Amino acid sequence: MTVTASQPTGFQPAYERHDWSSAFRNVGVELSDVPLEPVRGTIPPELKGTLFRNGPGRLERGGQWVHHPFDGDGMISAFRFEGGQARLTNRFVRTEGWLAEEQAGRFVYRGVFGTQKPGGPLANAFDLRLKNIANTHVVQLGDQLLALWEAAEPHALDPRTLETRGLSRLEGLLKPGEALSAHPRFDPGHHGESRMVTFGVKAGPTSTVRLMEFATADQPDGVRAGDLVADSHHSFKGFAFLHDFAITPSWAVFLQNAVAFNPLPFVLGQKGAAQCLASKPGEAGQFWLVPRQPGHHAGARPLLLPAPEGFVFHHLNAFEDPATGEVVVDSIYYDDFPSIGPEVDYREIDFDSIPEGQLRRCRIDPRSGTVQSEWLEQRCCEFAMVNPAKQGLNARFAWMAVAERERGNDPLQAIEKLDLQTGERLVWSAAPRGFVTEPVMVPRLTDGSAEEGAAEDRGWVLVPVWNGARCATDLVILNAADMTEQAVLELPLAIPYGLHGSWSATA
Repeated sequence: MTVTASQPTGFQPAYERHDWSSAFRNVGVELSDVPLEPVRGTIPPELKGTLFRNGPGRLERGGQWVHHPFDGDGMISAFRFEGGQARLTNRFVRTEGWLAEEQAGRFVYRGVFGTQKPGGPLANAFDLRLKNIANTHVVQLGDQLLALWEAAEPHALDPRTLETRGLSRLEGLLKPGEALSAHPRFDPGHHGESRMVTFGVKAGPTSTVRLMEFATADQPDGVRAGDLVADSHHSFKGFAFLHDFAITPSWAVFLQNAVAFNPLPFVLGQKGAAQCLASKPGEAGQFWLVPRQPGHHAGARPLLLPAPEGFVFHHLNAFEDPATGEVVVDSIYYDDFPSIGPEVDYREIDFDSIPEGQLRRCRIDPRSGTVQSEWLEQRCCEFAMVNPAKQGLNARFAWMAVAERERGNDPLQAIEKLDLQTGERLVWSAAPRGFVTEPVMVPRLTDGSAEEGAAEDRGWVLVPVWNGARCATDLVILNAADMTEQAVLELPLAIPYGLHGSWSATA
């Protein structure tokens, strides 16, 4: 595991498929407050707080495997750091579907990404129930830890024990079955207080987006952490597939991908709902700039502008350029919607047959309605983030999961730090037998607050790594500035590749 300079373009990947695919398995145990000792390096004593991670932890039941790992049941991991020590707790989210299938010993729900109940199309036809699998993200809001899945309500958990408290409708703010995004953004205090900004979408021929903002800390005026402080609804023509969005002080930025949805194969039991999505060849997407209520454009109508061709799951960040008046959005673009067909085993996927994600910057001029774009990183990448204090601002640095080679699609095996001003790159690699998931950048704090004038890259990057050599998961701590390895913790767990995670300095 090394920090390297960029390899030549012709560099060939060095990994074995069985090392990569060996991560797809069930989590077999739940642990409580187990101490973790570094096998290399030391845990920084200043690192204090909890890393929460979410992802599919159950991929097989009764001998049947899910068709896509995104259909796996949510499993939360909590890594607690204090005084140079670390402790691990993990729990499955006790959703209604998880409990029912644990009792039955088989799948009793269809999966959105193609997993079918036993019995073929006849057994699945006209069963349109969605199993809330709570497997996509986990964030703390007030005294609740929320396990998120974007097609339904969140589940509330105890932040310490990870015990499931039950389905949460956020004190009645959500109607039964109302979706809440699995990808909130955290405003670090652009308008005087920190906020969690999130959304829900009701998709159809006309799609409606509900934009919500919650206080993340108690305020002197009596507003409590978790209280709703802004709420608005906006309707747009066309079917909306929205996983992520970005924020600036004035805008919530959405990208409506150019996709169509044909529900008939889902209704007839032939495909999962997500498999019924298809790109519209030759059509570009559309940016929706929705005014935030605390921003300079509060009360104005949303702006609709053309987006480059391609498909976007995730955005890195957005900011407003005071020199030009442009809204700048950095996103990970795919040439097409990456999907796994009904007859394809995801463990045997041909990486060369699916598009890779690449980081692209779009400069949106709200006055002229024009959009210009450029590539920031054409290396295969995903799960990019900036220093949380720079969310919505012009950040200099980004950290992201990348492929080992510079061109072509491969599993993610390295973490890259990209200087967005100079283009300089530092890469920490887990190859040949390690495979990374989403990195989380943790700023270094003093007495619970950021140091005045502290460098933007002062802190750590925490990343789970699948270790193919021992068929288990490691947690690696990197120095965010120079990407050197600080500590490696070998977990007594084998955790499949996860989705999203968050850091809480208070949990």
